[in-house]
Amino acid sequence: MSNIVVPQLGESVVEARVARWLKKEGDRVETGEPVVELETEKIDLEVGADHGGVITSIKAREGEDVKVGDLLAVVEDGAAGPKPGPKAEAAPPAVPAPDETRATPTARRMAKDHDVNLGALQGSGSAGRVTKQDVQGAIAPAAPASEAKVAPTTESKIAPTSEAKIAPTRGAGDRTEERVRMSKRRLTIARRLVEAQRTAAMLTTFNEVDMTALMGLRARHKEGFQKQYGVGLGISSFFVKASVAALREFPQINAEIQGEEIVLKHYYDIGVAVGAEGGLVVPVLRDADTMSFAQIELAVRDFAKRAGDGTLTLADLTGGTFTITNGGVFGSLLSTPILNPPQVGILGLHKIQDRAVPVDGQVVIRPMMYLALTYDHRIVDGREAVQFLVKLKNYIEDPGYLMLES
Repeated sequence: MSNIVVPQLGESVVEARVARWLKKEGDRVETGEPVVELETEKIDLEVGADHGGVITSIKAREGEDVKVGDLLAVVEDGAAGPKPGPKAEAAPPAVPAPDETRATPTARRMAKDHDVNLGALQGSGSAGRVTKQDVQGAIAPAAPASEAKVAPTTESKIAPTSEAKIAPTRGAGDRTEERVRMSKRRLTIARRLVEAQRTAAMLTTFNEVDMTALMGLRARHKEGFQKQYGVGLGISSFFVKASVAALREFPQINAEIQGEEIVLKHYYDIGVAVGAEGGLVVPVLRDADTMSFAQIELAVRDFAKRAGDGTLTLADLTGGTFTITNGGVFGSLLSTPILNPPQVGILGLHKIQDRAVPVDGQVVIRPMMYLALTYDHRIVDGREAVQFLVKLKNYIEDPGYLMLES
């Protein structure tokens, strides 16, 4: 006999929610075969059986919150399944086991809700995994116009593009409400944001950067960079490089508070905020100071893809000494980012917009971006924060220096 328990979930993650059982009592499982999906504050993951056998007892229901080490199910050796009932019925046709069609947890839930055959879909995710976008593509062409009257379900948080335009028909005077249980990730985001505001002395300083030189450099090297490395030359790598260079000069912004001590970190693990299903996640570029422009661009592209198809790992999301978040991709002109504890600095990027600015006594039109640095005033003084942002601005406005340093 063996037990299936909640595994170690990563740094600071101690709780999960049972999202979906892939097997039921009486089912036979093989060693390593996925048995249950767990939803954590950072990722969804599958838990497999340590030993083959028959599931004799399931101890945690779907939707139940569990902690690391909690018992999920009991597996016993032997081939015997559940005892037959009074009537022996013909066995149903064999269907593929959930792990035979590799799909993300969100994709499987969507497929179940919309009666989509996962086995018939070509996966676009990592290692051919079926993603929510693949399921949405199968749903969209099959949805008849008459379905426009279907009321939203508790899975409306998925909000596929094709369904977002379908408004439920309401009678005059109808005032509908919907209750959707918050995911573990959303609950954690809410808790951590409130905690950050309560425990840190957060201030934000702003500056603006002229993107003319950087955009010109990108335009000149875009084609060659793409051919050589197989990825576009974006702005992410420049801001990562500029942040590392500025952090070297202002190490207290690359630190954290532990009790009554300041821990200065002489390595640079830069978190890059990425929008994902269920909330923002921050995968980390390890030792970003040692990475080339191409390595950074490839890593950021990979993070974005895996955030979309739900295949980021806990290792991808653990740690980080400083964070960069880009609200400009969503059209934000200006914002005040919130710290990602225990970090004491976060850089906010925004929309590049043509504006009239004075240059050498003349008013000219330049592509400008507002920058925002939120910092913990407990260990970072305003002077240091302002100087950090000015230094970063100077690096971005002279991007050739960053490329030479690399």
